[in-house]
Amino acid sequence: MPRILIAECKQEVSTFNPHLSGYDDFGIRRGADLVRYHRGVRNEVGGALSVFDSMGVEVVPTYSAFFITSGGTLAEPDWQRIASELLGSVRDAFTRAAATGEPIDGIYFCMHGAMASEREIDPEGYLLHELRRIVGESLPIVASFDLHGILTDRILRHTDAIVAYHTYPHVDFFETGQRAARLLMRVVAGEVRPVTAKVSIPALVRGDELITATGKFGEAIRIAQEAETSTPGLSAGMFIGNPFTDVPDLRCYGFVVSDNDAPWAEREALRIANNFWSNHESMRVPLVSLAELSSRLLAGVPGTTAIVDAADATSSGASGDSNAVLQELLRVGYRGRTLLPIVDAAAVAHAFAAGVGATITTMLGGTLDPWRFDPIPVTAKVRMLADGDFRSESFGERWVAGPTAVLEVDNFTIVTSSRAVNLYDRSFFYAHGQDPRAFDAVVVKSPHCQHHMYAAWCARLIGVDAPGSSSANLPYLGHTRCPRPIFPLDPGVMFEPRVEFFQRQREH
Repeated sequence: MPRILIAECKQEVSTFNPHLSGYDDFGIRRGADLVRYHRGVRNEVGGALSVFDSMGVEVVPTYSAFFITSGGTLAEPDWQRIASELLGSVRDAFTRAAATGEPIDGIYFCMHGAMASEREIDPEGYLLHELRRIVGESLPIVASFDLHGILTDRILRHTDAIVAYHTYPHVDFFETGQRAARLLMRVVAGEVRPVTAKVSIPALVRGDELITATGKFGEAIRIAQEAETSTPGLSAGMFIGNPFTDVPDLRCYGFVVSDNDAPWAEREALRIANNFWSNHESMRVPLVSLAELSSRLLAGVPGTTAIVDAADATSSGASGDSNAVLQELLRVGYRGRTLLPIVDAAAVAHAFAAGVGATITTMLGGTLDPWRFDPIPVTAKVRMLADGDFRSESFGERWVAGPTAVLEVDNFTIVTSSRAVNLYDRSFFYAHGQDPRAFDAVVVKSPHCQHHMYAAWCARLIGVDAPGSSSANLPYLGHTRCPRPIFPLDPGVMFEPRVEFFQRQREH
Protein backbone atom coordinates (compact mmCIF):
# COMPACT_ATOMS: atom_id res chain seq x y z
CA MET A 1 0.00 0.00 0.00
CA PRO A 2 1.55 3.34 -1.03
CA ARG A 3 2.02 5.87 1.77
CA ILE A 4 1.57 9.54 0.82
CA LEU A 5 2.43 12.47 3.08
CA ILE A 6 0.17 15.53 2.96
CA ALA A 7 1.12 19.09 3.96
CA GLU A 8 -0.53 22.44 3.37
CA CYS A 9 0.63 26.06 3.65
CA LYS A 10 -1.55 28.70 1.98
CA GLN A 11 -1.71 32.45 2.15
CA GLU A 12 -2.21 35.29 -0.35
CA VAL A 13 -0.89 38.68 0.70
CA SER A 14 -0.93 42.27 -0.44
CA THR A 15 2.43 43.80 0.32
CA PHE A 16 0.72 47.19 -0.10
CA ASN A 17 -1.42 46.50 2.99
CA PRO A 18 0.49 48.06 5.91
CA HIS A 19 -1.19 45.82 8.48
CA LEU A 20 1.00 42.74 8.93
CA SER A 21 -0.72 39.38 9.11
CA GLY A 22 0.26 36.87 11.78
CA TYR A 23 0.03 33.34 13.10
CA ASP A 24 -3.49 33.90 14.44
CA ASP A 25 -4.69 34.63 10.89
CA PHE A 26 -4.20 30.95 10.03
CA GLY A 27 -6.21 27.87 10.81
CA ILE A 28 -3.61 25.39 12.08
CA ARG A 29 -4.39 21.67 11.88
CA ARG A 30 -2.14 18.74 12.63
CA GLY A 31 -2.23 15.03 11.93
CA ALA A 32 -5.64 13.38 11.96
CA ASP A 33 -7.36 16.73 12.49
CA LEU A 34 -6.07 17.83 9.07
CA VAL A 35 -7.78 14.85 7.43
CA ARG A 36 -11.03 15.19 9.39
CA TYR A 37 -11.43 18.83 8.40
CA HIS A 38 -10.60 18.46 4.72
CA ARG A 39 -12.88 15.49 4.19
CA GLY A 40 -15.77 17.85 4.93
CA VAL A 41 -14.97 20.63 2.44
CA ARG A 42 -14.52 20.69 -1.32
CA ASN A 43 -11.01 22.12 -1.47
CA GLU A 44 -7.73 20.85 -2.90
CA VAL A 45 -6.81 18.59 0.00
CA GLY A 46 -10.35 17.21 0.02
CA GLY A 47 -10.03 16.40 -3.67
CA ALA A 48 -6.66 14.74 -3.19
CA LEU A 49 -8.03 12.64 -0.32
CA SER A 50 -10.88 11.42 -2.53
CA VAL A 51 -8.32 10.09 -5.02
CA PHE A 52 -6.06 8.56 -2.40
CA ASP A 53 -9.05 6.85 -0.77
CA SER A 54 -10.15 5.36 -4.09
CA MET A 55 -6.64 4.00 -4.74
CA GLY A 56 -6.12 2.42 -1.32
CA VAL A 57 -3.40 4.88 -0.35
CA GLU A 58 -2.38 5.25 3.28
CA VAL A 59 -2.34 8.96 4.03
CA VAL A 60 0.29 10.43 6.34
CA PRO A 61 -1.12 13.82 7.39
CA THR A 62 1.37 16.26 8.87
CA TYR A 63 0.57 19.98 9.11
CA SER A 64 -1.80 22.52 7.61
CA ALA A 65 -1.55 26.31 7.90
CA PHE A 66 -4.51 27.70 5.95
CA PHE A 67 -5.10 31.45 5.97
CA ILE A 68 -8.46 32.47 7.38
CA THR A 69 -8.42 35.24 4.81
CA SER A 70 -5.77 37.02 2.80
CA GLY A 71 -3.93 39.90 4.43
CA GLY A 72 -0.83 42.01 4.61
CA THR A 73 2.74 40.74 4.54
CA LEU A 74 3.26 37.95 7.08
CA ALA A 75 5.22 39.15 10.11
CA GLU A 76 8.65 37.50 10.16
CA PRO A 77 8.39 35.81 13.61
CA ASP A 78 5.02 34.33 12.64
CA TRP A 79 6.40 33.06 9.33
CA GLN A 80 9.34 31.49 11.15
CA ARG A 81 6.94 29.76 13.54
CA ILE A 82 4.77 28.35 10.75
CA ALA A 83 7.79 27.19 8.73
CA SER A 84 9.36 25.58 11.80
CA GLU A 85 6.16 23.79 12.80
CA LEU A 86 5.46 22.53 9.28
CA LEU A 87 8.97 21.29 8.59
CA GLY A 88 9.19 19.82 12.09
CA SER A 89 5.98 17.88 11.48
CA VAL A 90 7.36 16.48 8.23
CA ARG A 91 10.65 15.61 9.91
CA ASP A 92 8.79 13.77 12.68
CA ALA A 93 6.76 11.80 10.12
CA PHE A 94 9.93 10.62 8.37
CA THR A 95 11.56 9.72 11.66
CA ARG A 96 8.54 7.55 12.54
CA ALA A 97 8.57 6.00 9.07
CA ALA A 98 12.21 5.03 9.44
CA ALA A 99 11.62 3.61 12.91
CA THR A 100 8.68 1.45 11.80
CA GLY A 101 10.11 0.39 8.47
CA GLU A 102 7.13 1.89 6.63
CA PRO A 103 8.59 4.28 4.07
CA ILE A 104 6.79 7.27 2.65
CA ASP A 105 6.41 7.01 -1.12
CA GLY A 106 5.50 10.56 -2.10
CA ILE A 107 4.33 14.01 -0.96
CA TYR A 108 1.34 16.12 -1.90
CA PHE A 109 1.86 19.75 -0.89
CA CYS A 110 -1.08 22.17 -1.15
CA MET A 111 0.10 25.78 -1.60
CA HIS A 112 -1.12 29.12 -2.88
CA GLY A 113 1.88 30.84 -4.45
CA ALA A 114 1.36 34.49 -3.43
CA MET A 115 2.73 34.35 0.10
CA ALA A 116 5.40 36.76 1.38
CA SER A 117 6.93 37.49 4.76
CA GLU A 118 8.92 40.53 5.81
CA ARG A 119 12.20 38.86 4.82
CA GLU A 120 11.35 35.71 2.86
CA ILE A 121 9.77 36.79 -0.43
CA ASP A 122 9.35 33.24 -1.78
CA PRO A 123 8.00 31.22 1.18
CA GLU A 124 6.69 28.42 -1.02
CA GLY A 125 10.07 27.98 -2.68
CA TYR A 126 11.76 28.08 0.71
CA LEU A 127 9.50 25.38 2.16
CA LEU A 128 10.03 23.10 -0.83
CA HIS A 129 13.80 23.62 -0.67
CA GLU A 130 13.85 22.78 3.04
CA LEU A 131 11.54 19.84 2.44
CA ARG A 132 14.08 18.39 0.02
CA ARG A 133 16.74 18.67 2.70
CA ILE A 134 14.57 16.48 4.93
CA VAL A 135 13.22 13.91 2.46
CA GLY A 136 16.02 13.71 -0.09
CA GLU A 137 16.20 14.38 -3.79
CA SER A 138 14.48 11.29 -5.13
CA LEU A 139 11.12 11.29 -3.32
CA PRO A 140 8.28 12.45 -5.63
CA ILE A 141 6.67 15.78 -4.70
CA VAL A 142 3.67 17.28 -6.49
CA ALA A 143 2.31 20.66 -5.40
CA SER A 144 -0.93 22.44 -6.27
CA PHE A 145 -1.33 26.21 -6.62
CA ASP A 146 -3.82 29.00 -7.07
CA LEU A 147 -3.48 30.54 -10.54
CA HIS A 148 -2.86 33.85 -8.73
CA GLY A 149 0.41 32.40 -7.49
CA ILE A 150 3.91 33.46 -8.53
CA LEU A 151 5.82 30.64 -10.20
CA THR A 152 9.42 30.91 -9.03
CA ASP A 153 12.30 28.80 -10.29
CA ARG A 154 12.87 27.53 -6.75
CA ILE A 155 9.36 26.03 -6.71
CA LEU A 156 10.00 24.15 -9.94
CA ARG A 157 13.49 22.99 -8.97
CA HIS A 158 12.20 21.21 -5.89
CA THR A 159 8.96 19.66 -7.17
CA ASP A 160 8.51 16.89 -9.69
CA ALA A 161 5.41 18.58 -11.06
CA ILE A 162 2.84 21.25 -10.28
CA VAL A 163 -0.84 21.76 -11.03
CA ALA A 164 -2.86 24.99 -10.88
CA TYR A 165 -6.49 26.05 -10.89
CA HIS A 166 -8.14 26.33 -14.29
CA THR A 167 -10.99 28.63 -13.25
CA TYR A 168 -11.54 32.22 -12.17
CA PRO A 169 -13.60 32.91 -10.18
CA HIS A 170 -12.25 29.73 -8.62
CA VAL A 171 -14.64 26.79 -8.61
CA ASP A 172 -12.21 23.91 -9.19
CA PHE A 173 -10.46 23.64 -5.82
CA PHE A 174 -11.56 20.01 -5.37
CA GLU A 175 -10.75 19.05 -8.96
CA THR A 176 -7.29 20.63 -8.72
CA GLY A 177 -6.52 18.43 -5.72
CA GLN A 178 -7.72 15.41 -7.64
CA ARG A 179 -5.50 16.27 -10.61
CA ALA A 180 -2.50 16.70 -8.32
CA ALA A 181 -3.12 13.38 -6.53
CA ARG A 182 -3.54 11.41 -9.75
CA LEU A 183 -0.36 12.88 -11.19
CA LEU A 184 1.57 12.18 -7.99
CA MET A 185 0.51 8.53 -8.03
CA ARG A 186 1.71 8.17 -11.62
CA VAL A 187 5.09 9.60 -10.63
CA VAL A 188 5.27 7.31 -7.59
CA ALA A 189 4.49 4.30 -9.78
CA GLY A 190 7.28 5.23 -12.18
CA GLU A 191 4.85 5.57 -15.08
CA VAL A 192 5.95 9.09 -16.03
CA ARG A 193 8.99 11.37 -15.85
CA PRO A 194 7.73 14.95 -15.70
CA VAL A 195 9.52 17.79 -17.44
CA THR A 196 8.19 21.35 -17.07
CA ALA A 197 8.40 24.16 -19.62
CA LYS A 198 7.82 27.69 -18.28
CA VAL A 199 7.36 30.96 -20.17
CA SER A 200 7.52 34.29 -18.30
CA ILE A 201 5.20 37.06 -19.52
CA PRO A 202 5.82 40.75 -18.57
CA ALA A 203 2.24 41.60 -17.58
CA LEU A 204 0.08 42.32 -14.55
CA VAL A 205 -3.59 41.90 -15.37
CA ARG A 206 -7.05 42.55 -13.94
CA GLY A 207 -10.61 42.84 -15.24
CA ASP A 208 -13.58 40.92 -16.58
CA GLU A 209 -11.55 39.36 -19.39
CA LEU A 210 -9.96 37.17 -16.71
CA ILE A 211 -13.27 35.41 -16.05
CA THR A 212 -12.39 32.04 -17.57
CA ALA A 213 -15.94 31.12 -18.59
CA THR A 214 -16.50 34.27 -20.65
CA GLY A 215 -13.28 36.30 -20.94
CA LYS A 216 -10.29 36.15 -23.24
CA PHE A 217 -8.11 34.60 -20.53
CA GLY A 218 -10.29 31.52 -20.92
CA GLU A 219 -8.76 30.97 -24.36
CA ALA A 220 -5.32 30.40 -22.84
CA ILE A 221 -6.79 28.15 -20.16
CA ARG A 222 -8.58 26.01 -22.74
CA ILE A 223 -5.33 25.60 -24.67
CA ALA A 224 -3.73 24.49 -21.39
CA GLN A 225 -6.54 22.03 -20.68
CA GLU A 226 -6.19 20.58 -24.16
CA ALA A 227 -2.44 20.14 -23.60
CA GLU A 228 -2.91 18.59 -20.16
CA THR A 229 -5.36 15.97 -21.39
CA SER A 230 -3.45 14.99 -24.52
CA THR A 231 -0.43 12.73 -24.91
CA PRO A 232 2.19 13.34 -23.50
CA GLY A 233 0.61 16.05 -21.33
CA LEU A 234 0.55 15.76 -17.54
CA SER A 235 -0.33 19.29 -16.36
CA ALA A 236 -0.65 22.74 -17.87
CA GLY A 237 -1.97 26.16 -17.01
CA MET A 238 -1.41 29.85 -16.44
CA PHE A 239 -0.25 31.78 -13.42
CA ILE A 240 -1.54 35.37 -13.62
CA GLY A 241 0.09 36.28 -10.33
CA ASN A 242 -1.28 38.51 -7.61
CA PRO A 243 -0.43 42.10 -8.65
CA PHE A 244 -0.63 43.10 -4.99
CA THR A 245 2.21 40.79 -3.92
CA ASP A 246 5.07 42.97 -5.10
CA VAL A 247 8.07 40.62 -5.31
CA PRO A 248 10.93 40.18 -7.83
CA ASP A 249 9.28 37.26 -9.65
CA LEU A 250 5.87 38.92 -10.01
CA ARG A 251 4.57 38.52 -13.58
CA CYS A 252 2.41 36.07 -15.53
CA TYR A 253 3.55 32.58 -16.51
CA GLY A 254 2.46 29.88 -18.89
CA PHE A 255 3.58 26.35 -18.06
CA VAL A 256 3.28 22.82 -19.39
CA VAL A 257 4.36 19.56 -17.75
CA SER A 258 4.90 16.65 -20.12
CA ASP A 259 5.99 13.04 -19.78
CA ASN A 260 9.68 13.47 -20.63
CA ASP A 261 9.00 15.33 -23.88
CA ALA A 262 10.66 18.74 -23.61
CA PRO A 263 10.14 19.83 -27.26
CA TRP A 264 6.40 19.16 -27.02
CA ALA A 265 6.16 20.94 -23.65
CA GLU A 266 8.02 23.91 -25.16
CA ARG A 267 5.66 24.13 -28.11
CA GLU A 268 2.53 23.97 -25.95
CA ALA A 269 3.84 26.44 -23.36
CA LEU A 270 4.54 28.91 -26.17
CA ARG A 271 1.01 28.41 -27.53
CA ILE A 272 -0.46 29.28 -24.14
CA ALA A 273 1.81 32.28 -23.56
CA ASN A 274 1.41 33.74 -27.04
CA ASN A 275 -2.36 33.47 -26.87
CA PHE A 276 -2.35 35.21 -23.51
CA TRP A 277 -0.11 38.03 -24.74
CA SER A 278 -2.32 38.58 -27.78
CA ASN A 279 -5.15 39.44 -25.39
CA HIS A 280 -3.32 41.14 -22.53
CA GLU A 281 -4.21 44.72 -23.52
CA SER A 282 -7.87 43.98 -22.81
CA MET A 283 -7.13 42.74 -19.30
CA ARG A 284 -7.77 46.00 -17.45
CA VAL A 285 -10.65 47.33 -15.37
CA PRO A 286 -12.80 50.33 -16.33
CA LEU A 287 -13.29 52.23 -13.07
CA VAL A 288 -15.42 55.21 -12.13
CA SER A 289 -14.46 57.82 -9.56
CA LEU A 290 -16.27 58.06 -6.25
CA ALA A 291 -17.83 61.33 -7.44
CA GLU A 292 -19.15 59.66 -10.58
CA LEU A 293 -20.46 56.76 -8.49
CA SER A 294 -22.45 59.25 -6.42
CA SER A 295 -24.01 60.86 -9.48
CA ARG A 296 -24.99 57.47 -10.90
CA LEU A 297 -26.56 56.35 -7.63
CA LEU A 298 -28.42 59.62 -7.16
CA ALA A 299 -29.88 59.24 -10.68
CA GLY A 300 -31.33 55.94 -9.51
CA VAL A 301 -32.33 52.73 -11.33
CA PRO A 302 -34.77 50.04 -10.23
CA GLY A 303 -33.20 47.08 -8.48
CA THR A 304 -29.97 46.58 -6.58
CA THR A 305 -26.70 48.25 -7.57
CA ALA A 306 -23.53 46.35 -6.73
CA ILE A 307 -20.76 48.81 -5.88
CA VAL A 308 -17.59 46.81 -6.56
CA ASP A 309 -14.88 48.13 -4.24
CA ALA A 310 -12.14 45.72 -5.29
CA ALA A 311 -9.50 48.07 -3.89
CA ASP A 312 -10.42 46.74 -0.44
CA ALA A 313 -10.83 43.09 -1.45
CA THR A 314 -9.92 41.06 1.62
CA SER A 315 -9.53 37.90 -0.49
CA SER A 316 -6.77 39.74 -2.40
CA GLY A 317 -4.91 40.79 0.75
CA ALA A 318 -6.52 44.17 1.47
CA SER A 319 -7.25 45.32 5.01
CA GLY A 320 -11.05 45.44 4.79
CA ASP A 321 -11.32 48.66 6.80
CA SER A 322 -12.05 51.00 3.90
CA ASN A 323 -14.84 53.45 4.63
CA ALA A 324 -14.26 55.40 1.41
CA VAL A 325 -17.55 54.48 -0.26
CA LEU A 326 -19.54 55.04 2.93
CA GLN A 327 -17.91 58.43 3.45
CA GLU A 328 -18.73 59.53 -0.09
CA LEU A 329 -22.36 58.41 0.08
CA LEU A 330 -22.81 60.13 3.43
CA ARG A 331 -21.27 63.29 1.95
CA VAL A 332 -23.73 63.47 -0.94
CA GLY A 333 -26.74 62.45 1.14
CA TYR A 334 -27.55 59.21 -0.72
CA ARG A 335 -30.82 57.87 0.70
CA GLY A 336 -30.97 54.39 -0.84
CA ARG A 337 -30.80 51.44 1.57
CA THR A 338 -27.17 50.33 1.42
CA LEU A 339 -25.41 47.23 2.77
CA LEU A 340 -21.65 47.20 3.28
CA PRO A 341 -18.87 45.40 5.21
CA ILE A 342 -16.15 47.09 7.27
CA VAL A 343 -13.44 45.69 9.57
CA ASP A 344 -13.19 47.66 12.83
CA ALA A 345 -12.53 45.76 16.05
CA ALA A 346 -12.81 48.87 18.22
CA ALA A 347 -16.26 49.76 16.89
CA VAL A 348 -17.38 46.15 17.44
CA ALA A 349 -16.14 46.23 21.03
CA HIS A 350 -18.10 49.47 21.57
CA ALA A 351 -21.25 47.81 20.19
CA PHE A 352 -20.80 44.73 22.41
CA ALA A 353 -20.37 46.94 25.46
CA ALA A 354 -23.60 48.80 24.65
CA GLY A 355 -25.68 45.76 23.65
CA VAL A 356 -28.34 45.05 21.03
CA GLY A 357 -30.80 47.91 20.63
CA ALA A 358 -28.45 50.56 21.98
CA THR A 359 -27.44 53.65 20.06
CA ILE A 360 -23.72 54.37 20.01
CA THR A 361 -21.47 57.11 18.67
CA THR A 362 -18.21 55.67 17.44
CA MET A 363 -15.43 56.10 14.90
CA LEU A 364 -15.62 53.68 11.99
CA GLY A 365 -13.00 52.43 9.53
CA GLY A 366 -9.36 53.32 8.99
CA THR A 367 -8.05 51.27 11.91
CA LEU A 368 -5.74 48.98 9.89
CA ASP A 369 -4.74 51.17 6.94
CA PRO A 370 -4.77 54.72 8.34
CA TRP A 371 -2.51 55.91 5.53
CA ARG A 372 -5.43 55.50 3.10
CA PHE A 373 -8.51 55.87 5.30
CA ASP A 374 -9.48 58.36 8.00
CA PRO A 375 -11.86 57.06 10.70
CA ILE A 376 -15.24 58.77 10.43
CA PRO A 377 -17.67 59.47 13.28
CA VAL A 378 -21.08 57.76 13.07
CA THR A 379 -24.10 57.41 15.31
CA ALA A 380 -25.41 53.88 14.91
CA LYS A 381 -28.05 51.57 16.32
CA VAL A 382 -26.75 48.12 17.28
CA ARG A 383 -28.98 45.66 15.44
CA MET A 384 -27.14 42.37 15.98
CA LEU A 385 -24.14 40.92 17.82
CA ALA A 386 -22.53 37.63 16.84
CA ASP A 387 -19.33 35.61 17.24
CA GLY A 388 -18.51 35.85 13.52
CA ASP A 389 -17.97 32.11 13.16
CA PHE A 390 -19.74 30.74 10.07
CA ARG A 391 -19.47 28.50 7.01
CA SER A 392 -18.67 29.64 3.49
CA GLU A 393 -21.59 29.70 1.09
CA SER A 394 -19.25 28.53 -1.68
CA PHE A 395 -17.43 25.45 -0.41
CA GLY A 396 -18.43 24.95 3.20
CA GLU A 397 -15.15 26.04 4.75
CA ARG A 398 -15.16 27.53 8.25
CA TRP A 399 -14.59 31.29 8.21
CA VAL A 400 -13.87 33.35 11.31
CA ALA A 401 -14.64 37.08 11.31
CA GLY A 402 -14.28 37.44 15.08
CA PRO A 403 -16.90 39.27 17.16
CA THR A 404 -19.20 41.01 14.68
CA ALA A 405 -21.82 43.74 15.02
CA VAL A 406 -24.53 44.84 12.60
CA LEU A 407 -24.71 48.62 12.86
CA GLU A 408 -27.45 50.77 11.35
CA VAL A 409 -26.51 54.33 10.43
CA ASP A 410 -29.68 55.85 8.97
CA ASN A 411 -30.14 54.07 5.62
CA PHE A 412 -26.78 52.28 5.84
CA THR A 413 -26.49 48.76 7.28
CA ILE A 414 -22.86 48.02 8.13
CA VAL A 415 -21.79 44.49 8.99
CA THR A 416 -18.75 45.26 11.10
CA SER A 417 -16.25 42.52 11.93
CA SER A 418 -13.23 42.34 14.20
CA ARG A 419 -11.07 40.76 11.56
CA ALA A 420 -11.07 40.46 7.79
CA VAL A 421 -12.92 37.60 6.18
CA ASN A 422 -13.32 36.50 2.56
CA LEU A 423 -16.02 38.43 0.74
CA TYR A 424 -16.10 36.64 -2.63
CA ASP A 425 -19.53 35.25 -1.81
CA ARG A 426 -22.48 36.47 0.29
CA SER A 427 -22.05 34.26 3.33
CA PHE A 428 -20.72 37.05 5.58
CA PHE A 429 -23.93 39.00 4.95
CA TYR A 430 -26.26 36.00 5.22
CA ALA A 431 -24.60 34.79 8.44
CA HIS A 432 -25.50 38.12 10.03
CA GLY A 433 -29.10 38.29 8.91
CA GLN A 434 -28.68 40.47 5.82
CA ASP A 435 -29.98 39.59 2.34
CA PRO A 436 -28.26 41.75 -0.31
CA ARG A 437 -31.38 41.52 -2.49
CA ALA A 438 -33.29 43.60 0.06
CA PHE A 439 -31.08 46.67 -0.50
CA ASP A 440 -30.87 49.37 -3.13
CA ALA A 441 -27.07 49.15 -3.10
CA VAL A 442 -24.53 46.68 -1.76
CA VAL A 443 -20.78 47.20 -1.49
CA VAL A 444 -18.97 44.13 -2.83
CA LYS A 445 -15.35 44.01 -1.70
CA SER A 446 -14.21 41.47 -4.26
CA PRO A 447 -13.10 41.91 -7.89
CA HIS A 448 -15.08 38.91 -9.11
CA CYS A 449 -17.60 36.64 -7.47
CA GLN A 450 -19.27 33.64 -9.06
CA HIS A 451 -21.91 34.93 -11.48
CA HIS A 452 -24.90 33.91 -9.37
CA MET A 453 -23.66 35.78 -6.31
CA TYR A 454 -24.41 39.26 -7.68
CA ALA A 455 -24.05 39.68 -11.44
CA ALA A 456 -26.96 37.40 -12.30
CA TRP A 457 -29.55 39.48 -10.44
CA CYS A 458 -28.15 42.96 -9.73
CA ALA A 459 -29.50 45.75 -11.92
CA ARG A 460 -25.92 46.96 -12.49
CA LEU A 461 -22.37 46.54 -11.23
CA ILE A 462 -20.19 49.64 -10.87
CA GLY A 463 -16.45 49.28 -10.31
CA VAL A 464 -15.12 52.22 -8.32
CA ASP A 465 -11.66 53.73 -8.32
CA ALA A 466 -11.42 53.93 -4.55
CA PRO A 467 -8.22 53.89 -2.49
CA GLY A 468 -7.03 50.53 -1.21
CA SER A 469 -4.17 48.04 -1.15
CA SER A 470 -5.74 45.81 -3.83
CA SER A 471 -6.70 48.52 -6.30
CA ALA A 472 -7.19 47.46 -9.92
CA ASN A 473 -5.70 50.85 -10.81
CA LEU A 474 -2.29 49.18 -10.70
CA PRO A 475 -0.06 52.25 -11.32
CA TYR A 476 -1.61 53.81 -8.19
CA LEU A 477 -0.08 51.13 -5.96
CA GLY A 478 3.59 51.99 -6.50
CA HIS A 479 5.39 48.72 -7.27
CA THR A 480 9.09 48.75 -6.39
CA ARG A 481 10.22 45.09 -6.54
CA CYS A 482 8.58 43.51 -9.59
CA PRO A 483 10.58 43.35 -12.85
CA ARG A 484 10.41 46.36 -15.18
CA PRO A 485 9.31 47.12 -17.80
CA ILE A 486 5.98 45.43 -17.26
CA PHE A 487 2.44 46.03 -18.52
CA PRO A 488 0.56 48.22 -17.52
CA LEU A 489 3.09 50.05 -15.36
CA ASP A 490 5.32 50.94 -18.30
CA PRO A 491 4.68 51.99 -21.92
CA GLY A 492 5.68 49.98 -24.96
CA VAL A 493 6.35 46.68 -23.17
CA MET A 494 7.64 43.99 -25.54
CA PHE A 495 7.23 40.23 -25.16
CA GLU A 496 10.10 38.07 -26.37
CA PRO A 497 9.11 34.52 -25.42
CA ARG A 498 11.78 32.38 -23.82
CA VAL A 499 11.25 28.86 -22.50
CA GLU A 500 12.90 27.51 -19.35
CA PHE A 501 12.96 23.79 -18.55
CA PHE A 502 12.87 21.98 -15.21
CA GLN A 503 13.24 18.24 -14.66
CA ARG A 504 14.34 16.30 -11.64
CA GLN A 505 16.91 13.58 -12.13
CA ARG A 506 16.01 10.29 -10.48
CA GLU A 507 18.05 7.38 -9.29
CA HIS A 508 17.13 4.09 -10.91
